[in-house]
Amino acid sequence: MSEALVRPLKVLGTRTYLWTAVTVLLLALPFYLDRFWLQAGLFAMAAALGAIGINLLTGATGQLSMGHAFFLAVGAYGYCVFAADGDDGLTGLGLPTWLAAVLAVGVAGIAGGLFSPISGRLSGAYLGIATLALVFIGQHVMFNAHDLTGGANGRDVPPLNLFGLTFDDRELLVAAVPFGSAEKLWYAGLLALLAGALFARGVLRGRPGRAMNAIRDHRIAAGVIGVPVARYRAAVFVLSSMYAGLAGVLLALVFQRTVPDYFGITLSLEYLAMIVIGGLGSVSGAVAGAVFVSLLPQLLTRYSDALPLVSAPGTGGIAPGEASRYLYGAAVVLVVLFLPGGLARVAARRRTRTLTEER
Repeated sequence: MSEALVRPLKVLGTRTYLWTAVTVLLLALPFYLDRFWLQAGLFAMAAALGAIGINLLTGATGQLSMGHAFFLAVGAYGYCVFAADGDDGLTGLGLPTWLAAVLAVGVAGIAGGLFSPISGRLSGAYLGIATLALVFIGQHVMFNAHDLTGGANGRDVPPLNLFGLTFDDRELLVAAVPFGSAEKLWYAGLLALLAGALFARGVLRGRPGRAMNAIRDHRIAAGVIGVPVARYRAAVFVLSSMYAGLAGVLLALVFQRTVPDYFGITLSLEYLAMIVIGGLGSVSGAVAGAVFVSLLPQLLTRYSDALPLVSAPGTGGIAPGEASRYLYGAAVVLVVLFLPGGLARVAARRRTRTLTEER
C-alpha cells in the first residue's frame, strides 16, 4: 500500500480511537461524578442543543435572532402543560411524558413557523429587533398567564417516563451505583445531543447547507441562481425553533421547575455568545461555545471561595453569574479580534497543520 494512502488511514484510525475514548468516558461519568457535575453537564447539553439551532439560523444562514429564549420557554412550558395532570390547579393535559416532549418541540416549531413570514422578509438588525420583541411578549405571557405558567413562581415539571423508566429522584441501582434523576437524564441528554448534532451536520454538509451558506454570503446572488431565499430562511427559522424547544424541554427536566425569569434577554445574548465563541456555521463550534458559556458560571459558583474578587451570591463583591458574563464577554471580544472563526477554526487549523506535517 502506498504511503499516500497509509497516512490518511492513520489519521482516520487516530480519530476513531479518540472518539471511542470520548464516548466511553461520557457513558461512564454518571458512575463517578456527583450531582453537581452531572447537572452542570446536563445544562451544557441543553445549551449545546439550543446553540446548534441558533447556529443554523445565524451562523449558516446569516439571520440574526435575539429571541431564542422565547422558543426555549415555549418548549419548557409546553412540556409542562402537555405532561402535567392538573392536580396543582394549573392547566395540564396529562399526556404521556414522551409524547408531551415531542409535542412541545412541535409547538416550538409551530411558533417559529408563525414568525417565519417575518423572518423570511427581514434581515440583519431589523430581524434582530423583531425577534427581540418575542422575548418581551413571552415574558409578559409567562408572568400573567397564571393558569398555564404558574406566574412568577413558575410550575413544577413532571418527570419524564420512557419505556417504563421514570427519570425522577427515586434511586435505581446500576452496578451498585444509585442512579437519581441526574444520572438517568444524562443518557437521555447525550442521546438527544448526538441525534441533534448528527442531523444538523447532515443538513450543513448537504444541498440545504450549501443553499443556506449562499443566502448568508450573498442573498441576491443566491436568488439569481435559483435558491428560494424566503422559503429557506423560513424553514431554517422553524428548524432553529425546534432545536430551542428541545433544549427547553431538557432544561425543564433538569431544573424540575420552570420560572419566567430564566427565559429573558440575557439567555438570548448568551446563545449569541456561544456561537461567536465556538464558531459561526459549525456544529462542533456550537457545542464547544455552549460548554464554555454554560459551565463557566457553574465553575465560578463552585469555587467562589478560592477565586479572587468572586464571592458567593448575596455576600458582597462580584457574584459568580456576573463574573461569568464579564469573562465570556471578554472572550467574545478576543474571538472577534483575534480568532474570527472561533474555537472551531482553531481546531480545523490544527488538523490541517497536522496533515501537512505528516505529508
